Amino acid sequence: MKLPYLVLDVFTRSPLKGNPLAVVPDADHLFDDQMQAVAREFNLSETVFLCKPQKDRNSASVRIFTPHQELPFAGHPTVGAAVVLGLGGKATALRIEEKVGLVTALFEKVDRRTGRARFTLPKLPSRIADLPDRLTVAQALGISVDDIGCELFKPAVFSAGVTFHLVPVRNAEVLRRISVNRGLMETAFHHDHNSVYAFTLTPGEPNNDIAARMFAMGVGEDPGTGSAAAALIGLLAEQDLGNAQTDRILRQGVEMGRPCAISLHYRKENDVLVHGAIGGEAVVIGEGTLDLA
Repeated sequence: MKLPYLVLDVFTRSPLKGNPLAVVPDADHLFDDQMQAVAREFNLSETVFLCKPQKDRNSASVRIFTPHQELPFAGHPTVGAAVVLGLGGKATALRIEEKVGLVTALFEKVDRRTGRARFTLPKLPSRIADLPDRLTVAQALGISVDDIGCELFKPAVFSAGVTFHLVPVRNAEVLRRISVNRGLMETAFHHDHNSVYAFTLTPGEPNNDIAARMFAMGVGEDPGTGSAAAALIGLLAEQDLGNAQTDRILRQGVEMGRPCAISLHYRKENDVLVHGAIGGEAVVIGEGTLDLA
């Protein structure tokens, strides 16, 4: 069995930057265990499988796998899938079926192998819990208790389909020197996948508003995490007054040498979050065929 695939770098337009992603464009004939085995073979943070949609008016059905499990939703695979679909057709509006629900994406072509996609969150972020034990959180991140907190932001747990422990830190220098203590991850970040998204505001940096790093058990550090950025929208929106549209640029992966730029968009009405979206660019850097005969 021949299985064509593409490799993209997501949240960037520069090859060998951003977050790598494998995309299998025609995966209808694959069983679930085969998808999982292929994702394990690529051994990237996620592999996307594009299948025919269940409803004709939709663009595709998307399955997202890590090397270990299927995910209901993830940001950089959604952006990458939208760019592949957009480059392969003429549509600028895409309707993508994911396990978490229907995702609507807008696509803009940059060149023959690069595109930009922005998608509405299929599930708005919601607060799951506070994260009051600052001492354990600080010890798990290898920083001091005084390093935790940024303006009015306090640690909390949010989810927009995938759960993250959101930890604001004092500044970009603190973010840079985080050194995770794996032995304390499960104790400090005990909700779901033990994933932590540390972030800070960056008023002194010209090209972004927020900087972040993501760490997870069994994964290590991830260069660009759209599902975490989606969860972060919930915490950001709590502190924003008024009902105007808010647009911010978040950088991630700089400390890994894989810089990513993630756009965040959200809107509140009557002090309630009613819309959230994230986006970014992606570039196709390779293609090939797996021979599974």
